[in-house]
Amino acid sequence: MAKQLRVAVLGAGTMGHALALVFAMGGHRVRLTDSDAATLARSQGLMEKALATLEELGAAPQGWGSAQLAQACTRHASLEECVDGAELIVEAIVENPEAKTDLYRRLDACAPAGSIWASNTSYLDVFPLMPPARLKRALIAHWYTPPYLVDLVDLVPNAETDEAVLQEVKSVVEAMGKVPIVMRKFISGYVANRIQAAVQAEVQFLIDNGYATAQEIDAAVIHGIGLRLQIIGVMAKADFTGLRMLQHAARNGTYVPPAPGTSPSMDALVAKGEAGVFDGKGYYDWGGKPPAELFEERDRRLIKLKQSLQGIGFMAGFDVKANDA
Repeated sequence: MAKQLRVAVLGAGTMGHALALVFAMGGHRVRLTDSDAATLARSQGLMEKALATLEELGAAPQGWGSAQLAQACTRHASLEECVDGAELIVEAIVENPEAKTDLYRRLDACAPAGSIWASNTSYLDVFPLMPPARLKRALIAHWYTPPYLVDLVDLVPNAETDEAVLQEVKSVVEAMGKVPIVMRKFISGYVANRIQAAVQAEVQFLIDNGYATAQEIDAAVIHGIGLRLQIIGVMAKADFTGLRMLQHAARNGTYVPPAPGTSPSMDALVAKGEAGVFDGKGYYDWGGKPPAELFEERDRRLIKLKQSLQGIGFMAGFDVKANDA
């Protein structure tokens, strides 16, 4: 079992507060900070609400509740106070190169020399933004929302990352029941986000050109490919289809991926102030429900799905856990 670490989480927004909860439930001592006082103040309530849902449905660590969270995770207005004595520093701020560069500069002046830096960046190659002297103990550890339910974690070292550092973070992630995927070189979006981006580009093409509605697309995903993906993934599904058939399909196919670009339907919604759950509307009308209530409903369904899948299991013959890199 991985040792208990002193973890500093920088950024208390959508991902940051949830990561603080993950590490706290994982047995670590966590400090959380944010440059915005309101975001930091709101984070405690969000963590408590998520934890309450996990508790109710039996997905929280045994004996865990708000009292344990208050002991394991504290909030700090000062970056210097947050990282004091930190062994693992999780950077989860906005996806903006200038903001990250400024944070890394400030962090370099106050972070312990032996601390590990782990950026939660989704798409940016952050290594050129970091102080060169910190690169040996720096890597990307990219999580998916909500990280207390979605187990995948992308681990990406840079060319100078100490192998022992990579293995330590991998062990910490695995000890918390997560599934780390080690990528030996950086590519924007990693695996899951690149697949998701390709899917998103295709569905925007279908919507914008009148082939299907948002509801019809979601029905096709949920009742079609989504069902199989849960059990056999993509590459195992290829084996079930038969690689000869896929060869013929590839040779005879006329499919051309949509070119990256803007989406008229998405642009129109954003222009109307209907940009998703936080605005109450997007491609769907969310009925005026508060975002926190919608997140709770999502979490409840995800917990029940995970619990069901644990009982069902995956197809024998392939390992859906982390690689051994």
